[in-house]
Amino acid sequence: MDLSTLKQQLQTLAINAADIDRKRGEAIKPLFDERLFSCLARLLTPCVSEAQSLVATLEREQESGRLTAARADYLCEKLLNQISALQREMATISIRQKERSFAPRFGTSTSQLYQDLAQHQSWERRLDDMVRDAEAKLGQCQTLVEQQQMQKNLLTLEKRLARCSEARQKIEARITFREKKH
Repeated sequence: MDLSTLKQQLQTLAINAADIDRKRGEAIKPLFDERLFSCLARLLTPCVSEAQSLVATLEREQESGRLTAARADYLCEKLLNQISALQREMATISIRQKERSFAPRFGTSTSQLYQDLAQHQSWERRLDDMVRDAEAKLGQCQTLVEQQQMQKNLLTLEKRLARCSEARQKIEARITFREKKH
């Protein structure tokens, strides 16, 4: 059994894992299930080391003649599962970083919430004015095409106004919740 390809693959994973660990830091909870990696690490590097250790175990048992077919199957399957899990984790890092950037900011201060509220109230007033203007223009349309275009414009504005009002209400609810907590 030639394990040189797996060793090279793990060496590449080790380099990438070290780079990712430096940039990302330690995770809040273990990255993988304890059935896959017994180290329960919050970084990738110890997991790669565990996979490399598994390769060393395979080589040692093969050289000593103690490696049975069942044991080899078990160790190889576990090793392949570990490698694919590491590759998936590394491949999805950029996706998870984008998700975090869109996640709600729980550390937002109350003063920031009030600023957001004022901004949304201002947008809501402007959108309300735009809706009224569009309604007035709708009554002045001369042709059916103009009327249809203005109705489409009015519908778009009404939807934007509804989303803005909903966002404002959520901000108000967060402020109320924060103020009740303190």
